[in-house]
Amino acid sequence: MDLADAAGRSVLVAGAGVTGKSVTAALTALGAEVTVTDGNAERLAELDGLGATLVPGLAEPPEDTDLVVTSPGWRPDAPLLTAAAARGVEVIGDVELAWRISQRRENPPAWLAVTGTNGKTTTVGMLEAILRTAGVNAVACGNVGFAVLDAVLAGHEALAVELSSFQLHWSNTLAPTASVVLNVAEDHLDWHGGLDAYAEAKGKIHDHSATVVHNTADATSVRLASAHAPEGAAHVGFRLDTPRPGELGVVEDLLVDRAFVADPATTADELAYLTDVRPGGPHNVANALAAAALARAYGVEAGKIAEGLRAFRPGAHRAVEVAEIDGVRYVNDSKATNPHAAAGSLLAHPSVVWIAGGLLKGASVEELVATVAGRLRAVVLLGADADVIATAVARHAPDVPVKRLSPGDHEPMTSAVTVARALAHPGDAVLLAPAAASLDMFRDYAARGDAFAAAVGALRGQHPRDGG
Repeated sequence: MDLADAAGRSVLVAGAGVTGKSVTAALTALGAEVTVTDGNAERLAELDGLGATLVPGLAEPPEDTDLVVTSPGWRPDAPLLTAAAARGVEVIGDVELAWRISQRRENPPAWLAVTGTNGKTTTVGMLEAILRTAGVNAVACGNVGFAVLDAVLAGHEALAVELSSFQLHWSNTLAPTASVVLNVAEDHLDWHGGLDAYAEAKGKIHDHSATVVHNTADATSVRLASAHAPEGAAHVGFRLDTPRPGELGVVEDLLVDRAFVADPATTADELAYLTDVRPGGPHNVANALAAAALARAYGVEAGKIAEGLRAFRPGAHRAVEVAEIDGVRYVNDSKATNPHAAAGSLLAHPSVVWIAGGLLKGASVEELVATVAGRLRAVVLLGADADVIATAVARHAPDVPVKRLSPGDHEPMTSAVTVARALAHPGDAVLLAPAAASLDMFRDYAARGDAFAAAVGALRGQHPRDGG
């Protein structure tokens, strides 16, 4: 449906959460006749007053429906969405809607789009900080928590957009100024039905992009850039060693650019020092290079990259050092909700007491444990899939002690931190990097991280003279 003639057209919004509320408000403002459905009647009632018809639990669209806009959490095989497709009704997501609305504005914002299994939120945060340092009216939005549609309507000049595979699945005309797939590893396989479908959803970010950025160290990122880039798109790579022409990379202690320069064959721009990247670790250097590539594609001067990276403050529960007690650092990376994310966190520390476990969602931990085995001092496990991780540790690091907490433990994170403290030596990091989702034991990853921080805080209370 062309939004230019939205007035009077019938649109069904599937889902009444944060996304659904944003979509409903925008569509009613355009004059569309909006119906909203959700299985949760209480959540649906919160949209009362927006001018839409609220109908709980629809299994198929009303007869006159011209368009369905779905919230990203709805699976493609949901009966309502399959019924719409069978009738030839277009189904899009909130991001696609936001893109179409943005293109109707007098001064459309530039979209700088980021996806990948891990590092998305850090990358868009770095990108937002760089853009703002350069004087651009920019905002981080999308899957980062601020709805992209709201960001469009707010009139920002540039959008640093974090996009999930769910959101990209329902997008088809999105054309960013620049886009990147940071990496691809097993995640959300239950939603997509397999790794190939998950990767292809990620690749859609490049379908109409002007500048396509890829991670040279990730074979799937490279493949998706090649397969999905439109004809005429610029290609830019990033790597953690010396960059080739057309790439960003690292030379000694410098981040350098050999892509957005007058003569990539002979010249390079210095962008920042490694010490400007916080938090540290190879995975965050890669995120900084990706953010720099997108910023440079937008036209940000090389000299603004370091200043922006220094201005960036990582979000909560992302490799945050909570305290240092008796020479042991306690680090909260509860956001490491899959094995690939946990690997990046673990590789940033030479000796680790690892707190892990939760819902693996079908992902394998074999490669993760084999990769980090030499760094493990001990492992403390909790959650539904603790035994899966324990088996992998026994196979790849048989000499590493493993402590599994009882499923009936009333305060499992307090127990985990207490056990980890007893296993740690001065110079170690006690690292919460679960490699799994949290919903078997906690409300979400933030609640899990808060529980870890509270448990560490209790330890600090027992050691008031220790630094942090």
